[in-house]
Amino acid sequence: MTDTPNIQEDHFNPIDEARLLPHKRATHGPRILLLYGSLRPRSFSRLMTEEAARILTRLGAETRTFNPTGLPLPDDAAPEHPKVQELRDLVSWSEGMVWCSPERHGAMTGIMKTQIDWIPLSLGGVRPTQGKTLAVMQVSGGSQSFNAVNQLRILGRWMRLLTIPNQSSTPKAFLEFDEDDRMKPSPFYDRVVDVMEELVKFTLLTRDNKDYLLDRYSERKESAEELSKRVNQKAI
Repeated sequence: MTDTPNIQEDHFNPIDEARLLPHKRATHGPRILLLYGSLRPRSFSRLMTEEAARILTRLGAETRTFNPTGLPLPDDAAPEHPKVQELRDLVSWSEGMVWCSPERHGAMTGIMKTQIDWIPLSLGGVRPTQGKTLAVMQVSGGSQSFNAVNQLRILGRWMRLLTIPNQSSTPKAFLEFDEDDRMKPSPFYDRVVDVMEELVKFTLLTRDNKDYLLDRYSERKESAEELSKRVNQKAI
């Protein structure tokens, strides 16, 4: 086709490979936040995140895990609530996340959704989740299912997270942990290792250039139009 695209040239930029592949890179370990979705004393989603954190640490990442105990329901408390602030501070600190939920009634748990619902799309002019990496996992009490991880993927996309292709779903989780609450060697454990490896790789690939990766024509265009409208208004 020879027709010229119907774009506004002032806001249409060629791809800058130097920004896409920066030479200056951060040297600290990837900062990964882990969230789990159950408050049971022996929560298998918590045990799975603990196992994932051990793997991530071995891979050179720095990990922090949020304990959802005491987190209020969305809109049932002010954003200044200490647990809400703790969660939001951890999200801002992180460069990637792991979400691990049990499957309950064919879906993620309300505890998992509550944590995600407290994470804002915008916070003081900053989008705390956009461009960060995400790995999703689930545990099930029965046969293998992917309902929870599929829902988590939808939420990750909505939050503009870079959700990695691999994922983990562990059926009959009560059989996969020993008396010391460590995950037994198995193909399910191997999959968790695979997912954490992939998460670290994607985080290292994208954390230094995420601002450029998320620089969008439509948003540049919209911002310019809004600025023009405000500056050139005839009356205040």
